[in-house]
Amino acid sequence: MAKTETCPCGSGRAFAECCEPIIQGATAPNPEALMRSRYSAYVLGCWDYLHKSWHPRTRPSRVSPTSTDWLGLTIVKASDNSVEFIAGFREGGKIKVLHETSRFAQADGHWRYLDGSYSVSEVGRNAPCPCGSGLKSKRCCGKQ
Repeated sequence: MAKTETCPCGSGRAFAECCEPIIQGATAPNPEALMRSRYSAYVLGCWDYLHKSWHPRTRPSRVSPTSTDWLGLTIVKASDNSVEFIAGFREGGKIKVLHETSRFAQADGHWRYLDGSYSVSEVGRNAPCPCGSGLKSKRCCGKQ
């Protein structure tokens, strides 16, 4: 990804000034910054970073690549140790949304993803597209 391109996390900032430093090893200042960097890592396929950014207590043995096409991220609410967000994605030809409240904890002086509660639902053709374009899904990411 070019350093001047807008960050996939939806912050509106350049990737080089937003999530890239955290993905490359800088300390995330808070759970929201870590969550945004993890979303960007899913978009970009940074599987090693995703594994490393998981809390040691709940970290899986590995994080495997997926064929998910991430479409957009909206932060609903962030607190001292949790972030509620909605992320749109395309999988198996269907547009869906992930609504999650993620919990974070510090380990070795770094924020790490602990766990989360979530739901996944399919986006209707006439629903707003989860990429944030303002268009209906059928006229945007749901176009065949």
